[in-house]
Amino acid sequence: MAIATLLPATTAFIQRAPRMLIGAEWVEAADGQTMPLRNPATGEQLCVVPRATVDDVDRAVLAARQAFDDSPWSRTRPRERQNLLWKLADLMQRDAELLAQLECLNNGKSAAVAQVMDVQLAIDFLRYMAGWATKIEGSSVEVSVPLMPDQQFHSFIRREAVGVVGAIVAWNFPLLLACWKLGPALATGCTVVLKPADETPLTALKLAELVQEAGYPDGVFNVVTGTGITAGAALTHNPRVDKLTFTGSTAVGKETGKIAMDSMTRVTLELGGKSPTIVMADADPGSAAAGAASAIFFNQGQVCCAGSRLYVQRKHFDNVVADIAGIANAMKLGSGLDTSVDMGPLISARQQERVWRYIEMGRESGATIACGGEQFGPGYFVKPTVIVDVDQQHSLVQEEIFGPVLVAIPFDDEADALRMANDSPYGLGASIWSNDLAAVHRMIPRIKSGSVWVNCHSALDPALPFGGYKMSGVGREMGYAAIEHYTELKSVLIKL
Repeated sequence: MAIATLLPATTAFIQRAPRMLIGAEWVEAADGQTMPLRNPATGEQLCVVPRATVDDVDRAVLAARQAFDDSPWSRTRPRERQNLLWKLADLMQRDAELLAQLECLNNGKSAAVAQVMDVQLAIDFLRYMAGWATKIEGSSVEVSVPLMPDQQFHSFIRREAVGVVGAIVAWNFPLLLACWKLGPALATGCTVVLKPADETPLTALKLAELVQEAGYPDGVFNVVTGTGITAGAALTHNPRVDKLTFTGSTAVGKETGKIAMDSMTRVTLELGGKSPTIVMADADPGSAAAGAASAIFFNQGQVCCAGSRLYVQRKHFDNVVADIAGIANAMKLGSGLDTSVDMGPLISARQQERVWRYIEMGRESGATIACGGEQFGPGYFVKPTVIVDVDQQHSLVQEEIFGPVLVAIPFDDEADALRMANDSPYGLGASIWSNDLAAVHRMIPRIKSGSVWVNCHSALDPALPFGGYKMSGVGREMGYAAIEHYTELKSVLIKL
């Protein structure tokens, strides 16, 4: 066992009971209430954080509103916004190990993986978005104005910051998801109130410290911790919020979207997934099996675009399933601080129970557990599981489990694979494993998902928009598409 030593700064951050940032102040909840955070690897309490009230959220939104309307931030030039984002990214790079350890303790994931994946991707994304701050542009238009044929006009289109952004993020990638929302908001000149997931607020609170250190004006970035039912709902309903951006479950996202529409608040939603992994007959079975295993077991399967449905052309089905089972059986489970561990715990006892219910549902329906199918503690562990002999319409195939559970089904031909891949309420991601480029290019436009990966899965880049079809959401994160979602268009017509 190779347990990483916690940095003194990590221990100190946890021991001082982090508070919320509202405007310039680090505060407790208005009523003094707190909520405990637990280490998923042990079930033990890490610390407590404020349980925000509706009044706390209102104060945070008001601080963001004032910063957008009245503070020096409202007059900040593109170059300054760019440089501040670069400064924030540099501070995150300096504190990358600390951020990774906080993510590990609070979320359960590997600290080593979090540092090279979650934290580094967040840094890279902020640097990418910094470049857009100086490239937001409008256009001039030659207009006709038929009702005024004898007049001359000058006309142009401006792209302006949308305003106050209410951001709500999920617990599976707490820091990365926060930066996906913070980056375009700050690049365009918006202000933000962030509500991290109930279970995982620590890196958001550390990020707020770094935002202050970078030199952002008070109120530009605010963080309120608390429950979704109170703090999240208050942020969603607040009339001073100009845009809501939500990453989380489809059920909560749908409610968020309905509330936003009532007030015509701009909204983007990145929701659930049940992504197919398609292995064609010409693919190398060993490579496809390794890729499919990574697609589902990375981050304990707690990935919105995890490859949780595996479709293998019948020729290779038994071999691919056997190879994945072999990979799963060899995986070592344990604390994310142990560098020899392959998989950490699930986020909570509630999530462990949810995943376990699906596995039991499979057993009860006569499905075959090819490997795994066990849970244990202390901590919230479920062994990587592969299930076969499952009907396409079974809940295991149609519903998001959000854990290390893979359902595998054989198919006969390309049309069969496409039919089953698209037979889902979700459409976030999909992967095709094949070296037949003609077949791949036939399939890509017919797969109903926001991302299609070929011979890889869940490969992300800041320049590529990420989001879903169908019940997987509305709008896109990353790429220039994110800039569009954080700005409004204004048409201007001047009669000369």
